Amino acid sequence: MKAYRLTAGGGIDGLQLLDLPEPEPAADEVVVAVRATSLNYRDLMLARSNPEAIIPLSDGAGDVIAVGSRVTGVAVGDRVAGCFFPEWIDGAPRIEGIRVALGGASTDGMLAERVVLRAQGVVKLPASLTYEEAATLPCSALTAWNSLFEQVEFRPGHSVLLLGTGGVSIAGLQLAHAAGMHTVITSSSNEKLEQARALGASATINYREREDWDRAVREATAGRGVDQVLEVGGEGTWVQSMAAARTGGHIALIGGVSQDRPAAGVPLVGRGLRATRITVGSRRMFEDMLRAMEVSEIHPVIDRVFDFDQAPEAYRYLESQAHVGKIVIRV
Repeated sequence: MKAYRLTAGGGIDGLQLLDLPEPEPAADEVVVAVRATSLNYRDLMLARSNPEAIIPLSDGAGDVIAVGSRVTGVAVGDRVAGCFFPEWIDGAPRIEGIRVALGGASTDGMLAERVVLRAQGVVKLPASLTYEEAATLPCSALTAWNSLFEQVEFRPGHSVLLLGTGGVSIAGLQLAHAAGMHTVITSSSNEKLEQARALGASATINYREREDWDRAVREATAGRGVDQVLEVGGEGTWVQSMAAARTGGHIALIGGVSQDRPAAGVPLVGRGLRATRITVGSRRMFEDMLRAMEVSEIHPVIDRVFDFDQAPEAYRYLESQAHVGKIVIRV
């Protein structure tokens, strides 16, 4: 079978297409014929800095083609997606559940024709989703779901701020809109904001035109501020995100922000703000999200689909930040 492998620290140019032996499942594993994978910003960071050679990408979907002798609940022919954390089944994130993440550190991921996964680390897909759509969900969409519905007591009419139009923010926009939230989204591109409005955004803000976009958020919420912020920007947006949140609001810290040192500014404690580092999500959360998406008829936004032999071009397109939603590689 064919698979891509990243050489350690080799960047996008270190992505090599190789012929590898056909995988065989252990007793508690399944073999999945991958039909589609998708990219996250994490994959760019790993391409630049990962210390070990790995098969990259955490996100993918396909068909089960073999199962181990002790596998139950999953059968040959099932359509499945892999879980970002295959050992985090439910409950709060604990070290034993999040020590292994697909496509990172020393753990191979989904950019291959066939992969071996723990049987407990896959979820069955609803018929309403294509392989390409399902492949966008394990990291960014589940991160948005966890931020919106697992960390706070949700009520219809809540307001949420989404920064930019990448995978987490666009998935968050779709999920929040379907749940009846007031959605505010930012971008430097009016064209991208127009696409966001078509997806149900209640208010859009061009942060190049409104450098005081935190004030624009308050104007869009009648001076109150938003109940939630999906903070994907990091140190450069942290202070304004806090200012855009209402007193007692919640800020979900996503992605690179968890490694940044927040700049001084609006105090968390003084305004009763709560900040939570989001670590993608568990298998139970993934299954809950899939049910909600099926009922609400949500289809993930895919900006562009690349063929398997165009994987380096897919990485470079992600690097360009020209996309809205997700970038998919069809296997």
